[in-house]
Amino acid sequence: MLRETSTSSATVVAKRDGRTVSFDAGKIYRAVVLAMNSQGIEDRDFAEEITQTVVANLDPSSLDVPTIQTAVEDVLMVSRYPEVARAYIEYRHDRDTAREQEMDVSRSLDKLMARDATVVNENANKDSTVFNTQRDLTSGAVAKAYALKNLLPEAVANAHLKGDIHFHDLDYNPFQPMTNCCLIDIEGMLREGFQIGNARVESPRSINTATAQIAQIIANVASSQYGGCSVDRTDEVLAPYARLNYAKHMKDAEEWVAEDRREEYAWTKTRKDIYDAMQSLEYEINTLYSSNGQTPFVTLGFGMGTDRFEREIQKSILKIRIEGVGKDKHTAIFPKLVFGLRRETNLNPEDPNYDIKQLALECSTKRMYPDVLSYDRLTEIEGDYKVPMGCRSFLPKWVDPQTGEAVNAGRNNLGVVTLNIPRIAMQSRGSKERFWKIFDERMQVVKEALVYRARRCEDATPENAPILYRYGAFGIRAEEGDQDVTKFFHNQRSTLSIGYIGLYEAATVFYGPDWETDTEAKDFTIEIVKRMAEMADQWKKEYPYWFSVYSTPSESLTDRFCRLDRQKFGNIPDITAKEYYTNSFHYDVRKKITPFEKIDFEAIYPEYAKGGFIHYCEYPKLTHNTKALEAVWDYAYDKVAYLGTNTPIDKCYECGFSGEFAPTAEGFKCPECGNTDPDTCDVVKRTCGYLGNPQKRPMVHGRHEEIINRVKHMDGPAA
Repeated sequence: MLRETSTSSATVVAKRDGRTVSFDAGKIYRAVVLAMNSQGIEDRDFAEEITQTVVANLDPSSLDVPTIQTAVEDVLMVSRYPEVARAYIEYRHDRDTAREQEMDVSRSLDKLMARDATVVNENANKDSTVFNTQRDLTSGAVAKAYALKNLLPEAVANAHLKGDIHFHDLDYNPFQPMTNCCLIDIEGMLREGFQIGNARVESPRSINTATAQIAQIIANVASSQYGGCSVDRTDEVLAPYARLNYAKHMKDAEEWVAEDRREEYAWTKTRKDIYDAMQSLEYEINTLYSSNGQTPFVTLGFGMGTDRFEREIQKSILKIRIEGVGKDKHTAIFPKLVFGLRRETNLNPEDPNYDIKQLALECSTKRMYPDVLSYDRLTEIEGDYKVPMGCRSFLPKWVDPQTGEAVNAGRNNLGVVTLNIPRIAMQSRGSKERFWKIFDERMQVVKEALVYRARRCEDATPENAPILYRYGAFGIRAEEGDQDVTKFFHNQRSTLSIGYIGLYEAATVFYGPDWETDTEAKDFTIEIVKRMAEMADQWKKEYPYWFSVYSTPSESLTDRFCRLDRQKFGNIPDITAKEYYTNSFHYDVRKKITPFEKIDFEAIYPEYAKGGFIHYCEYPKLTHNTKALEAVWDYAYDKVAYLGTNTPIDKCYECGFSGEFAPTAEGFKCPECGNTDPDTCDVVKRTCGYLGNPQKRPMVHGRHEEIINRVKHMDGPAA
């Protein structure tokens, strides 16, 4: 361990990007150790001697990064290991070259043309073999390189390249002033009408037309932003249009049907209309392609309605999902279904919609969706009830200052920046004081990145995305000639997400790999998220946006941060040696616990990470044991707000096997007959917040033999 040096930690260092940070002699020590490791030299006393000598020769009144690096090189070159000097210089050169390549458009395109797995497999629901996706990947490679070199604030770009933070979705924003995810104001758009292209669409007069319009809205919204979108309270929104069907059938019945059979006739016809409409919506969403070459990441929320039309819509959604899509009845990947649970509505046997809860349980055991929202717990955390925007990004309760009414529909998120928590822990070298000092410095970079992100979104005009700004998807509608979009974002109407990753690894640095039952260790992880929330509250006072803490769904970031830190710190057992970091606040995937223990452990974190969260429990095959799943749902109701099911639902259409396929280096195979043909089997895995079919589209950079553990570590362990 490096001894304290004479240069005070209060000394500041000028970074290349213009920032000033506290001097940290440990960075010199670690750089020397890495150079020694590359030469096979194990002499930690030497690393400490070099560090002490360099620090003693530095002028603390005038420090910058080039000065420190030159001092290290000078001392190493006259040391007993001059080869370490060469390795140090080469390392610095290689790192500078790598940074330049990340910002080089030609290099980015070369990686794409070579089908680099980190590029073509980054998104599990983007088929990189088709032309429109390839076009999107090409434009994304250019946009990312250009943004890093020419658009992002230098401190933000540097922190992203190093892996201190991750500026999400660089292939879209800031090159374009695009927003992230939203809760579409479907109710308002259907009621008031909207326009797509040259077609002015009027309010629908049937549920069949309403669902067709919803599919078109989703396709256009998904093409105008880069994140997920949601339809909240789908059953309640569509029920008025089902009533129009019923009224039409009753009118026909009055002319053609005997009086005592009219009600039965009209209701039978309406039920079929509802089923057909919801089936069409399911198929249309799964056959849509947005302009960025993928099926829209869309979520349907439902479950709160209690009249017969709302109930019938709920039942149809679930029955259609259970049935499956296509000739072989595959599991539909989209839309994500989120079912609301509520006391006196559907939670308990005496509740009017308890039968629909049973259908939701059956659906979840067979198709993994729906996930469930606990009405009371979500209202405690967020202030009111709504589905997430896409997979997990939640809106807080917001009251429109002009009307005094709470509004959710039409609000949106402006983007995510994620902090690398494990890196801070490793850089702290066992000192909590140093941890919090580095943490505070990094959070200032996160703040700068998020504010830049929001202000870039404000460069948009309504003409850039008419469906969002002019035709109602964002709730309010810009008037003709109005070019200002800030009213869609200001007064905390929009959110900005402070992401985080790796609480497990951060605590492991200080408390060892089995810290979960250590109260002091858990309190430390809670304090991290709590301090983020406190900073978010302070930033809300400084800026007109709602900053919130977000439990990042890190499909590829779990690998990226760990890979960069492994290069920086080496293979550290239970941290970088695993080759992945644990998502957000989740329990270590390698440990076997019950769903109840997992729920109890994780329940507190969303109180501070209100901007986005989800809990997962993993189960064996449950198709014949829905009561087991119901026991978990009921246990979780007052403890966690948002719960997902992870259970094996793979299917072989050659031999009929149903369960979990075996991962291989090339993909997956049926454990019964060895079938690997993606056209005759259905392999469905959780990919963070959504489902994915890795048999057809590789995910997690194509390492299929690790897919089971990789999927688990993304959002929580087996139970």
